[in-house]
Amino acid sequence: MFIIRLPKPQKLFLVIILIGSFFSHFPSPSLIISSVEFIGEATLPTGLSFQKTEIGGLSGITYDAKNNLYYAISDDTGRKAPPRFYTFKIDLSQGKLTDNGVTPVNVTNLLNTNNQPFSLNTSDTEGIAFTSKNTIFVSSEGNIYNQVNPFIDEFSLASGQTISTLPIPDKFLPDPQKKKGIRSNLGFESLSITPDEKFLFTASENALIQDGKEAKSGIGTSCRILEYNLLTKQPEREFLYQTQPVKPFFNPTGKFASGLSDLLALDNQGHFISIERSFTGFGFTIFLFQISLNNATDIRNFDSIAKVDTSEIKPVEKKLLLDLRNLDVSLDNIEGLTLGAKLPSGEQSLILISDNNFRGLQQTQILAFKLKPEPPLTRLLRRLRILNP
Repeated sequence: MFIIRLPKPQKLFLVIILIGSFFSHFPSPSLIISSVEFIGEATLPTGLSFQKTEIGGLSGITYDAKNNLYYAISDDTGRKAPPRFYTFKIDLSQGKLTDNGVTPVNVTNLLNTNNQPFSLNTSDTEGIAFTSKNTIFVSSEGNIYNQVNPFIDEFSLASGQTISTLPIPDKFLPDPQKKKGIRSNLGFESLSITPDEKFLFTASENALIQDGKEAKSGIGTSCRILEYNLLTKQPEREFLYQTQPVKPFFNPTGKFASGLSDLLALDNQGHFISIERSFTGFGFTIFLFQISLNNATDIRNFDSIAKVDTSEIKPVEKKLLLDLRNLDVSLDNIEGLTLGAKLPSGEQSLILISDNNFRGLQQTQILAFKLKPEPPLTRLLRRLRILNP
């Protein structure tokens, strides 16, 4: 019998490798992203017609893995056609996205609770999330000037019929005096459901009126993330999300808009990817962040965070994943994101989509990325640090 005696450092390394191999065979309770790699772009021109509608205003996107289809919501309020969502095929079979890799295959009108298409200016649909029950949830910013409240409704994927409506907490609802609630066009832009389909999340794109100011050049804003329990169909926790200050290098128009445009639940443990989108008067600034709710303060009982000592509130934790200005592409108005198909390498894809605002100088832009999760050994060491602080 041979006994190999290893020096102590090598013993420790071998033990770590063996334990890491053991843990790697079990599903991770959380998904932490270490890097994001760009793998291609496709564009659809403004004015593109499909089934007697103009494709455009695509503000959110979600993925149906079983059928390998993507559903994208249009924020058309009824000017071009009734409020609707599109079904797309996106070809990533070669491990990248090419300009002819996106194909529209269907369009479905959304129907209100009276089983009729939404009439003009009664909705502003921005977020979309798919469920395994062959339904989608859709968020609408509403129309403050027409006194139309925001909504989050569940629709049949096949027919577009309304199935259920989630109640909106009063603090998010605008009042005629403009003292509270979401701001015009800065409401429920985002929507995401956890993989176990127990929770749905949305957020205000900017601060509620009673919570603080909207984003300005060089100044961020205080958004609220809102959690729903999909078993009870009731709102639960709320969290503070601080956006990144963005100061344009050059802004000849003086126009500026910035905010939280979408969320993507990565796991059931409170980890997300967020998009912060800014129009700086001369192009777009787009950030992807990985965020965690785990140490954030539940602010559901604070009707106004402006009236609370901010030292009592911990916002969600943020880590910059990617500044899209570093890509060799001309960025459009990116507003939506979803996990997509698994790539031939087995790695997870990420899809981003832009809202062209139905303007001739813009286009519908689809960007594809490869997500690289943290290695099993890194995950193990992080767990050990948690278990043995």
